Amino acid sequence: MSDTNEAQVARATHDDAPLLIVGLDHRMGVPDARDGFARIEADLAGALEALREAGLRDGVLIATCDRIELVSHDADAGVLLGALVAARAGLPGAPLYRHEGDAALTHLFAVASALESAVIGEPQILGQVRAAHREAADVGLVGGALEAAFLAAFACARRIRRETGLSESPQSIAAAAIDLARGIHGDLARVGALLLGPAEMGELLAEHFRRAGLARLAVCGPAERAERAARRLACHYAPFADLADALASADIVISSIGSGRVVLTEPLVAAALRKRPLRPIFVIDVAIPTDADPAINALDGVFLYDLADLERAALAGRASRAAAAAAAWRIIADEVASFAARRAARAAVPAVVALRRHFEKVRAEVMAERGLDADAATRLLVARLLHAPSEALRDLAGGGEDAARMEELLRRLFRLDVSDE
Repeated sequence: MSDTNEAQVARATHDDAPLLIVGLDHRMGVPDARDGFARIEADLAGALEALREAGLRDGVLIATCDRIELVSHDADAGVLLGALVAARAGLPGAPLYRHEGDAALTHLFAVASALESAVIGEPQILGQVRAAHREAADVGLVGGALEAAFLAAFACARRIRRETGLSESPQSIAAAAIDLARGIHGDLARVGALLLGPAEMGELLAEHFRRAGLARLAVCGPAERAERAARRLACHYAPFADLADALASADIVISSIGSGRVVLTEPLVAAALRKRPLRPIFVIDVAIPTDADPAINALDGVFLYDLADLERAALAGRASRAAAAAAAWRIIADEVASFAARRAARAAVPAVVALRRHFEKVRAEVMAERGLDADAATRLLVARLLHAPSEALRDLAGGGEDAARMEELLRRLFRLDVSDE
């Protein structure tokens, strides 16, 4: 067998393996996880090359502020991602979740549809998943089965956006935050904001505030994350060491670091207030876990809101968001079932082709027999076509195996009616 044919056989065998997703996300409470995610996100091409050199045959690496996931058919995906997370994210021994088969497909559809995001419905994730898929495809790590799974995930996400109001959830939270900010500061054209971190929801809020007329925006946080966000948002970057000064200059603070440690401490915020007398600070803590010490809410001049507070402020839309999320999960279940049915149909095609080829061969042999009229020829054809299946059924029954199931399958395949017997 040539090297090309061996590669094709290996790829086909690999594609037949179950879909596997291993990963780590914002909900697992790993300290400094988001900083590690940002390091991998900043060099996704290098991370993919490292995985390939380590033996990955197919895979899409999804790296965002909130998650790092490897979607693959490779049984060693967990080992490979664990090594990558240790080496490039500085998170040795970090626990990885694992989804396999239809559970992996369901998870992939849910991630692409923003049902697994910190804020359900946030719009950035679909673009990030698309970019991850494109990056992996460009370096030859996406085979036919993986391509089909991602195309189905994108179609599912589009259907959910089209048929549900799920994408309205982040917008309603952002609208509530903007209304609160205007109530505290008035015209946003005279207001400056500081974005800490950031994670996806933080950037989303910052973008909404800018569209609402915010005068100034700066980003402060761990270098890898904050510098990239500042470039995306085309705004000023402040090193994390300058946080105290940046706080004193901010009317609005959008905090989304989520390191598991308190960043906005009571002494730090109190010192910022002393530098800006009679000018309040509106703190929006959308980090998971939260960044702000709840004690700062008792400071005169601080208004602290977290995601739950913003949800309450946007209470009118909560019931509709819950209904939209439930509808989205039903769509995912429907799309996963449809994908599985299409996959089964594709798997059956080679067998159907082989069956047709066998029937044509037997027909040709019968037609080559001399001296047969139509009745004799058709009887011979039927006898020869039924010979092998009849022997197989007898062997199953004689060996004590369950022939009833095979018999039922034959009835379904050929639509046999018991009344015809």
